[in-house]
Amino acid sequence: MSIRLKFGITLVAMSLAGFAAAQTPTAKASRIRGEIVSLDGDVLKVHRRSGDTVSIEVKQTASVTAVKSIQLTDIKAGEFVGTAATTGSDGKLTATEVVVFPEAARGTGEGHYAWDLGANSTMTNANVDTVVEGTSGRDLKLSYKGGSNVVTVPTTVPIVTFVPASRADLAPGRKIFVVASPASQGTFSAQFVVVEKDGVAPPM
Repeated sequence: MSIRLKFGITLVAMSLAGFAAAQTPTAKASRIRGEIVSLDGDVLKVHRRSGDTVSIEVKQTASVTAVKSIQLTDIKAGEFVGTAATTGSDGKLTATEVVVFPEAARGTGEGHYAWDLGANSTMTNANVDTVVEGTSGRDLKLSYKGGSNVVTVPTTVPIVTFVPASRADLAPGRKIFVVASPASQGTFSAQFVVVEKDGVAPPM
């Protein structure tokens, strides 16, 4: 592995601190999903899925991250992943997306808790104990501090891992996911930014 790649992975791992904080149920942070309207200085304007446009301060020191697509078969036992899922009437979890964390970010947001991607949505950040082939995808047995569960991952859901990005990637029209804390007069301050790059939009 090159020094540049190692450095990039380290920066990605460090930038996940804000993401981890926002996944803690008691954290005062908002998850903003939408499309970039503009970046003027340090002010990023995002048109949210809800239809409104918000202003987010992205300081020069803020880390900007992207994701790249990988295959379901790339998920191996022993890796640390985060997966949003829906709970069926039978209580079983079905993934809507999976993020494979770099090893340096192992433990980020560990646990199982409610998520905001719809009714009965949850997030599980955990170690992959086993991977079992299923009829419609793969079943991941996950363990985390305080518990474990099994998540079925269909072959059609996005599977991604984090890669470095820069402010130059914050271009109008790109999809974005921002973890931000409330600031003054209805604005926000970015803690963690994931931007679309090479056509791959953040699925979380």
